[in-house]
Amino acid sequence: MVNRDDLKKIVMLGYLTDEMREKIAPLIDVLNFEEREHVFRQGDVADRFFMLRRGKIVFEQRISDRITVSVGTVKPGYSFGWSSMVDGHYYTSDSVCSEPCEVYSVRRNRLKAMLDANPAMGYLFTQRLLRVVKSRLDHRTEQFVQVIRNHPDLQKLFD
Repeated sequence: MVNRDDLKKIVMLGYLTDEMREKIAPLIDVLNFEEREHVFRQGDVADRFFMLRRGKIVFEQRISDRITVSVGTVKPGYSFGWSSMVDGHYYTSDSVCSEPCEVYSVRRNRLKAMLDANPAMGYLFTQRLLRVVKSRLDHRTEQFVQVIRNHPDLQKLFD
């Protein structure tokens, strides 16, 4: 079982009480991945929520059979795979380990059942999840605007 103090280092779980972390600890699987190994692939059923303990995860989007673009990273302490918290969803990118990684993973159905049974915990977890989603959307919006600003064909329109 995962140590409660180790869970305090995970940003998503750092806002929970010790008692709440005690409840979630037995649900967590510890997974290890090698460099260049996928945690999940774009289009896979989103059935697990992940938290990175050690290593670095890169998110990649396949634009074509020959082109893949890096769209983000996750460093230790941060979570990913939040599509799993929405019913019937699929992961929207590939998650690739850029170095050996240790990942905490919780099956979606087990986590949702726990959060439903513990409304205070569900509220805290959901609030943190919303902040993660907002932060990532803000970052992607910023990236998109930069691409538009720097696109040579669009430069003429800004003058």
